[in-house]
Amino acid sequence: MGQQEQEQEQEQEQEQDVAARKQALRRRLERLIGIAATEGNELLPLRNGDEIFPAMLEAIEGARHTIDMTTFVYWRGDIAHRFAHALAGKAREGVRVRLLLDGFGSRLIEQGLLDEMDRSGVDVAWFRRPAWLSPLKQNHRCHRKVLVVDAETAFTGGVGIAEEWCGDARNPQEWRDTHVQVCGPAVDGIAAAFAQNWAECRANGLFDPEDRFDEHEQPGGAVVQVVRGSASVGWQDMQTLLRVVITSARRRLRLATAYFAPDRYFVDLLCDAAGRGVEVEILLPGPHTDKRVCQLAGERFFEDLTAAGVRIWQYQPTMMHAKVITVDGIATLVGSTNFNRRSLDHDEEIMLTVIDEHFTARLDGHFDEDLAVSEPLDPVRWRRRSAGRRALEAATGPIRHFL
Repeated sequence: MGQQEQEQEQEQEQEQDVAARKQALRRRLERLIGIAATEGNELLPLRNGDEIFPAMLEAIEGARHTIDMTTFVYWRGDIAHRFAHALAGKAREGVRVRLLLDGFGSRLIEQGLLDEMDRSGVDVAWFRRPAWLSPLKQNHRCHRKVLVVDAETAFTGGVGIAEEWCGDARNPQEWRDTHVQVCGPAVDGIAAAFAQNWAECRANGLFDPEDRFDEHEQPGGAVVQVVRGSASVGWQDMQTLLRVVITSARRRLRLATAYFAPDRYFVDLLCDAAGRGVEVEILLPGPHTDKRVCQLAGERFFEDLTAAGVRIWQYQPTMMHAKVITVDGIATLVGSTNFNRRSLDHDEEIMLTVIDEHFTARLDGHFDEDLAVSEPLDPVRWRRRSAGRRALEAATGPIRHFL
């Protein structure tokens, strides 16, 4: 057998191995979560506000029938005005526009923008406004970020509507984040995440005569499973998703998250993965975190993680707000879910499991670029941290469940 034939045979074996690993992960996720994945999806990763906001606004401007949008954060700044004006403009054109705002996360929105959208015909609803809730219910928020246009194009990820997300992560005022534009059958799963929360806020919100149920084209080759996390008691789908992905990793697991405050169970899963030879890398906010208490809660586990071989990096330029996990170069998790108790136990979340090596390579490339401007945690120096620092970490224990 010649060298060329040997190379072709090796390439064929590698392709068969990748296909087998992708199929095994898909079947495991479908069976344990009970949600079928869809084929033929096209996904475009969007990095930071300079890419994310123009793509979302372009989709809104091109809407012909319906726009459904939900967000946890809707704060202030020029971008908040641009979205409000765009939504109001489409409503005036006769497009059905529904906007769902979290009652806590979007409390800083300007009243003038709400008035403009209301006058234009935008149907604005609030998810569990604190003034109307018991203290227990106030703890359960809608953290999902969803935009669905004409039931054909959808967006989800980590970005909020506020000036903090504008720019390209060039300085502390421009946050780092990842969003995804989706076309194909997976749009239905993203639309369901909106519909689920809208139905709670509107008595007749589940069925609308303007909803479209056309057959989706299959413009791409990605397999996508849409997983929705909801506040409840007991083991949840989002926890199962993370458990399956971490335990399935055989070569490399990369995790980028804005808020790292897991419980001991998930810390042990990460340590076990490193122990069986998986290259585990965790990318976290560095000096520009917006929630220091959550950072302290996660730091409590750094010693155990690094002792097991997990490598931890801290992003330096600005706030790291992305929520992305890649596994073995074949699959990616991306959406609104952080690696903390709040996302897994309390909040309404959405995560896309994308089984596609090409999409995963794009996100791994972003991860590499982020590592280039991050500082690695030195395990030796970390073990020598002060008693005062350790006391601050321990002090987060009583509230860890809510972080």
